[in-house]
Amino acid sequence: MKSLAEILKFAVSKKASDVHLGEGIIPTMRVDGDLAPISETPFTRSQLIGMLMEYLSEDKFKTFEKEKELDYSFGIAGVGRFRANLSFQKGAVAVAIRALPFEPMTFEQIGFPIRIAEALVSRPSGMVLVTGVTGSGKTTTLAAMIDHINANNACHIVSVEDPIEFVFKNKKAIINQREVGTDTLSFHAGLKHVLRQDPDVILIGEMRDLETIEIALTAAETGHLVFATLHTPDTVQSINRMIDVFPAHQQQQVRIQLSFVLQAVICQQLLPKVGGGLALASEIMIANSAVRTLIRDSKAHQIYSSIQMGQKEGMRTMNMSLAELTKTGKISKETALERTSDFAELERLLAMK
Repeated sequence: MKSLAEILKFAVSKKASDVHLGEGIIPTMRVDGDLAPISETPFTRSQLIGMLMEYLSEDKFKTFEKEKELDYSFGIAGVGRFRANLSFQKGAVAVAIRALPFEPMTFEQIGFPIRIAEALVSRPSGMVLVTGVTGSGKTTTLAAMIDHINANNACHIVSVEDPIEFVFKNKKAIINQREVGTDTLSFHAGLKHVLRQDPDVILIGEMRDLETIEIALTAAETGHLVFATLHTPDTVQSINRMIDVFPAHQQQQVRIQLSFVLQAVICQQLLPKVGGGLALASEIMIANSAVRTLIRDSKAHQIYSSIQMGQKEGMRTMNMSLAELTKTGKISKETALERTSDFAELERLLAMK
């Protein structure tokens, strides 16, 4: 395989989620969470750069040489759409490529509760956070939500992403997708003027800093529905991260602001399924009056109990999700126990009929 298209076509045929290429490194792909070789022949620098430049502009490559890092996305006809990260390691060029579907998936396809998802995307305003570690399916879940709004609501959706991963086609909605580095200088810069662009729905690819979080809260507070991601493993840490990024003298005001605008926090993991593929496990917190009070009163650590008691409202803990996936045979018990943060609680849930 001498072209990037050939490598990625092979990886997609094996249902790989990621491909790793580098100078002097055996080409490797990740299938169901595990790494496997694509071939036994490493690439030289000139071979690797030659392949990458088929889908990378000269300007972006110059940016990479200058900044030593580059996130970008590209599509290959008949193969798929991909997100890539270029970097240097020990002076050598390396690239990690993530496979993306050409079209957003449905809630049913990703394994997310349809009733909860439809309720969240129908909210007129507020903030919905989708969180989890890298590779937990956050972008795919958000794409399903945005596509549902696109198909059902005549509204204006503006996204700021780094890079653009799913390319949406206008249905009932008008969607303007802005890429950091190409269409705007940064998340903060792109969001600074977003409220003057007459949006109804705003998608923020990642909330990385105080300024971005501040604008997101303001947008949600002023009647817009805001979707955003954080790299946090659970609901409590997600809420604390948003508050702790602010100076101490502002934190109480931020708690009050967040308690009014937050609609939900969805924390995700992707786990290897029995028989192959990946299964979505998700903790879902819906901001009811009890949760809002806990946020205002600086008692976020008690929110887990509210999630446990909120099943009738569609809430569930990560352990509840892991237990359900195990009992339905989608994942093994060993996998569930590897991914839980509370073994005793999960064992109790698994023992219940």
